Amino acid sequence: MSTFPNDRRYTSDHEWAKLEGDNAVIGVSAFAVEQLGDITLVSVDASVGDRLEAGKAFGTIESVKTLSDLFAPISGTLEAVNGDLEESPELINDDCYGKGWMIKIKPSKAAEMDKLMDVTAYDAHVKDSAH
Repeated sequence: MSTFPNDRRYTSDHEWAKLEGDNAVIGVSAFAVEQLGDITLVSVDASVGDRLEAGKAFGTIESVKTLSDLFAPISGTLEAVNGDLEESPELINDDCYGKGWMIKIKPSKAAEMDKLMDVTAYDAHVKDSAH
């Protein structure tokens, strides 16, 4: 049984996307958080209203271990940025699937969600990555 929520889709780079109404909420998975360690900074390089492309970097996440790019799992318009992460990036460590969300995108290509991994495929991907 997977330890990842089954109500969202995942990328090979360990971002997740969850549809909520007209928007997709984007964050990083618990596997990514475990690999990164304590998150110290999240930087979103785009502004609300900007167009994001699937697979392209939209920001960075910094931890005590490393600095990593964040990639948009789907294309669309940036609708919101989680401003709470500016003051409290540790929300990602504490609740990566809830209060630790990063951005919200209004999808422009609904079919892109279907191309992302479901929880079963992502679980297998993580197990392969761990070896």
